[in-house]
Amino acid sequence: MPNILITGGAGFIGSHVVRRFVTQYPDTQIVNLDALTNLFNQYDFTGVIHLAAESHVDRSISDPMAFVVTNVIGTVNLLNAARTAWKGREAGRRFYHVSTDEVYGELHDPNEFFVETTKYDPRSPYSASKASSDHFVRAYHNTYKLPVVISNCSNNYGPNHFPEKLIPLMINNIRHNKPLPVYGKGENVRDWLYVEDHARAIDVIYHQGINGETYNIGGCNEWKNIDLVHLLCNIMDEKLGRDTGTSAQLITYVTDRAGHDLRYAIDPAKLMNNLGWKPSVTFEEGLTKTVEWYLTHQDWLDDVTSGHYQHYYEGMYATR
Repeated sequence: MPNILITGGAGFIGSHVVRRFVTQYPDTQIVNLDALTNLFNQYDFTGVIHLAAESHVDRSISDPMAFVVTNVIGTVNLLNAARTAWKGREAGRRFYHVSTDEVYGELHDPNEFFVETTKYDPRSPYSASKASSDHFVRAYHNTYKLPVVISNCSNNYGPNHFPEKLIPLMINNIRHNKPLPVYGKGENVRDWLYVEDHARAIDVIYHQGINGETYNIGGCNEWKNIDLVHLLCNIMDEKLGRDTGTSAQLITYVTDRAGHDLRYAIDPAKLMNNLGWKPSVTFEEGLTKTVEWYLTHQDWLDDVTSGHYQHYYEGMYATR
């Protein structure tokens, strides 16, 4: 029986990946690890899908060392465990490192897109920690011949997203008629991908990708933050039975975040052409499904926004 270790499987993206693999591959044993410990002696893992990471940009600015420990040292610990356990029997095994488009920096030319060969230019402690972990993964492939693949994905959205991030924060604030904080003038652009499409891409890359290769995953779906918030307000007004324009009155412009990159945009042509993946959900469809999920899981939303969860940056958000 194949054994796959999925790190960060209790997180937003990881939880969707675990659900997909458990459903799609009933003859595979899935081990979900959300706090790094060495399980390689207990399970003979045939694969690792490494999603575990600190990902909140604002928090990385106030506490960069936590991101070094989790994203860099945590990744190297896992690489060492895989290298030791798989030494001399690497055939048929795979270490899949899930990264972010933020490692590429920012785009100013509206006709430019991140591709797999784009030069790294991280601009926050978060993106620097992810860039470092990417380099270590490639180094272990080149030095130790560890069978690895890497993917760099654009912004995700969907069910279970922690409400420190833009879309769930706005949904929650609209519910409670609280201000909707928009950084600067809201002109920052992000490429949005429905989380289940990301999980499907991870599935495809894990099973069909070529060792040593990097694959960019994107939704081909760019939105300015302010336009996204207005669309979300309209959907919420409809779902809550409010007059159109009611929620938009809650929009409040706040001081821009330090090191806030202007635009990210992914070119996923390599993944689409080589492995046959493409997004399956339009943004309007995905956003509507996301809103409906949060409105039918208000107890979950209220629980995770209470108490110690509000310790950092209450009312603010990260767009990655």
